[in-house]
Amino acid sequence: MNETVTMAKPKKVDWADEVRQLIVLVLAVLGVHSLIAKPFYIPSESMLPTLLTGDHLIVSKFPYGFSYLSPSLPILPEMSGRIFGRYPDRGDIAVIKAPRDHEDYIKRVIGLPGDTVQMRQGQLWLNGVAVPKVAEGTADIAVTANTDCVGQWAQYRATLPDGSAVCRYPKFRETLPNGRSYDVLDLAETAQDNTAPEIVPEGHIFLMGDNRDNSEDSRFPAFVGGLGMLPIENLVGRAEFLTFSLDGTTEWNPLTWLGAVRPHRAFITLRPRVEPGAAAR
Repeated sequence: MNETVTMAKPKKVDWADEVRQLIVLVLAVLGVHSLIAKPFYIPSESMLPTLLTGDHLIVSKFPYGFSYLSPSLPILPEMSGRIFGRYPDRGDIAVIKAPRDHEDYIKRVIGLPGDTVQMRQGQLWLNGVAVPKVAEGTADIAVTANTDCVGQWAQYRATLPDGSAVCRYPKFRETLPNGRSYDVLDLAETAQDNTAPEIVPEGHIFLMGDNRDNSEDSRFPAFVGGLGMLPIENLVGRAEFLTFSLDGTTEWNPLTWLGAVRPHRAFITLRPRVEPGAAAR
């Protein structure tokens, strides 16, 4: 007996449905990137010793609300203030848009509206009170393809017993009035070690880099390359944790990528520790 085999016809592709799904996927990715979290890369040494050149990190976009500058895409009209906005906490590491060119910068939040901020002989003063600054020896930063102490910082170059080179910088522990503490570098006597007292106006914040002698921040007005008193509209988000770090030796060859990874700098929190017994003020 002959049997007839019926072949199933190939299912016709619904291209309209495929396109719709692709659009939904793209919108979901853009939504996460713009409103929830986004990866960032550290290109400079202004936040040493906390952040190294080549660090990659995740920044959450929602803790401070949203302004027309904070999303990755210009989905909000130009406006003052923030939607669902709140001020950062002192000590937060924040990504911001620089007023002069809207480029991304990363700094630490030091002063909030109403605070008086001043530097005296390299020590931070808040509201007329010196912020504790305790010497903690040195921070040994490995010399790599993207990190070196050259020029005016050459005096800090040192060689370890194994022959590797480091930048051996003076390190200090600074503790803000709310008990949040973090490490800073103080490398030399510079003009920014002594500043006039400035009151942070409403709707603004005062930021500084942890590498105090190598940071363009709120101690400098925007017209000379600094940040000045930063409007809250320029806040992008809060730095949360490191994902990985590269030492700058990556090339086009993928075989070089693994050797460039700094394995000890993965999944490190960037939230400042709170000293026990500290009273929030």
